[in-house]
Amino acid sequence: MVTIRLSRAGAKKRPYYHITVTDSRKPRDGRFIERVGFFNPIAQGKDVRLSIDHERVDYWVGTGATLSERVESLIKESKLTPEGLVKIQEKKEQLRLKKLAKKKENKEAEAPAEEAPVEEAPTEEAPTEEAPAEEAAEAPVEEAPAEEVPVEEAPVEEAPTEEVAEESEKKEDK
Repeated sequence: MVTIRLSRAGAKKRPYYHITVTDSRKPRDGRFIERVGFFNPIAQGKDVRLSIDHERVDYWVGTGATLSERVESLIKESKLTPEGLVKIQEKKEQLRLKKLAKKKENKEAEAPAEEAPVEEAPTEEAPTEEAPAEEAAEAPVEEAPAEEVPVEEAPVEEAPTEEVAEESEKKEDK
């Protein structure tokens, strides 16, 4: 199966990609059938960021080649005119401004909501103070049985030492 995908080139931390027509079983940067373009993600200034030979891509797609997700998005991007790119950027900016406005509204709505519970909080604190007092009263009751258990264990431990002492006395008498 033939795919059109990116093949990485360039130096470490300075990527540069060739758009290649490749057998899908070959490694990413391995042998390819044809190079149909390039993509430079870190292009700045007058550097060309993206170049694709659309005629060759259409030919290979017509013969049954599949496009990788990234190459498909790059082809769509390259077909846009500069005016189309400006429109897309304006839409993104408007969406960003709407999100910021919603966040501000949410913060303003939360601020009055936070003030109201602060006023109610002192009235709620009194009942909560009584609850720990009740829990404290219950806690000593629970602790008392816990203290008895070690007391019962202590005599059991002493008994073997007395038996050992008696046995040692019997041995001495013989």
